[in-house]
Amino acid sequence: MNNSLVEKYNVVGPRYTSYPTVPYWDNDSSSLQSWKSSLIQSFNKNNPNEGISIYIHLPFCESLCTFCGCNKRITKRHEVESPYITAVLKEWSLYCDLLQTKPKIKELHLGGGTPTFFSPENLKRLINGILSRSTLDKDYEFSFEGHPNNTTREHLQTLYNLGFRRVSFGVQDYNETVQKAIHRIQLFENVKKATEAARAVGYTSVGHDIIFGLPFQKLEHIKYTILKTKELLPDRLAFYSYAHVPWIKGNGQRGFKQSDLPSPKNKRIQYEVGKELLAEVGYHEIGMDHFALPTDSLYQAMVQNSLHRNFMGYTASKTKVMIGLGVSSISDSWYSFA
Repeated sequence: MNNSLVEKYNVVGPRYTSYPTVPYWDNDSSSLQSWKSSLIQSFNKNNPNEGISIYIHLPFCESLCTFCGCNKRITKRHEVESPYITAVLKEWSLYCDLLQTKPKIKELHLGGGTPTFFSPENLKRLINGILSRSTLDKDYEFSFEGHPNNTTREHLQTLYNLGFRRVSFGVQDYNETVQKAIHRIQLFENVKKATEAARAVGYTSVGHDIIFGLPFQKLEHIKYTILKTKELLPDRLAFYSYAHVPWIKGNGQRGFKQSDLPSPKNKRIQYEVGKELLAEVGYHEIGMDHFALPTDSLYQAMVQNSLHRNFMGYTASKTKVMIGLGVSSISDSWYSFA
């Protein structure tokens, strides 16, 4: 490990899923009409063979996780669910009217926020509304993000019946001190229950998210978190770096100081040690921050040279058109590269 390089690249920047990243989009020289024309041209060219990808942002959470870099709305008022879904389906109708030909869906992902904030009934209404004006690719993939504390068996079964086969659960860290700092109190037993329930329902890819570089996080916390993760052997992992940007995400990240975070050197050690521990049980590193078992489609895509990346992250599917619904509630999330 080259410490000078770690120091040099110990910076935060917009998440690299889009290029140029969102803060550098040239809004002055573009127009609504030129955007529509470009979308229609790309859709007509690629939809018949490749299909499209859809990302749906569901921004609501019942409590604030201070590590989060995404746009969200904190509320316990679940009456917001129905009008939000109505707005998203109206947005989808505007796209369908513009594109004229039925979109062929290759990928669909529910992100947030907390998608499992929504009731199974409302999620069913949302997906059926999307499918009513589209067709499915023969190899389509539906996935969603779930909070282990509120993802019920009914959530899992309802989404499975709608075609979902991949789910990722946010774990972050199992240490109590770290969990209190990031306001994400979550027992291992809850993650275990959600993981086992997903597998029992029939999900073929269950993923976990782990973060290094969190406030008060030490190397022994990373070791313990990965040791517990190895007990459950999720099919894939996102093991990524915490981005401390209190000047952007002040409502929460100002609750701790820069000095509460691991040093750049120690932060990099956390990742390297974590990577070694994961390799012991067969995980392969993919890209900057992903790991997968050989049985997972992400690893198989890598070895077959068919791995791609779009706004939703690494994917085994090749689609050049991605439509984001609910994107008025998204800002470009931030990422730490060290």
